[in-house]
Amino acid sequence: MSDPRASSAGASTLLIALATPGVASAATHRLTLGHVFADASPEVKLVMLSLVVGALAAVMVTVLKLASGRRLSGGSAYVSALRLGGPLLGLMGAVFVLLMGFLGIANAGEAVPMAVLAPGWAESALLFLLGLMAGVVGVICHSIIEARIDRTVLGS
Repeated sequence: MSDPRASSAGASTLLIALATPGVASAATHRLTLGHVFADASPEVKLVMLSLVVGALAAVMVTVLKLASGRRLSGGSAYVSALRLGGPLLGLMGAVFVLLMGFLGIANAGEAVPMAVLAPGWAESALLFLLGLMAGVVGVICHSIIEARIDRTVLGS
């Protein structure tokens, strides 16, 4: 005869796995950055990719501005927006993932093991890290561009 508590625990684990991002595969493999990205929802993946592509684009804009010689060309506004918006976008994504995880925990109605919570927290931390990375790249590129503009305008 099967224990009704065992089937109840299995159903609870399934509900938690469906409600919390990345939980379903947490028990089957070691958690890596690739797994955190793969287990994220499509919206969160879009935010992560936007931050990485935005940082790479800022580097490309900076390289193109430096390669343009003494001619002043556009792109400064983009880099400036990235240095201000990147960390905010990463923070907003991180808070969204945490909120969804907390809702899943609240709806579970019982204690949730750390192995179930860790993938969601890792996803949130990765979003925050990517936002900070985009902001740091934006600040560095903006400083390089501003220094070049200053040299061109002042003629030194």
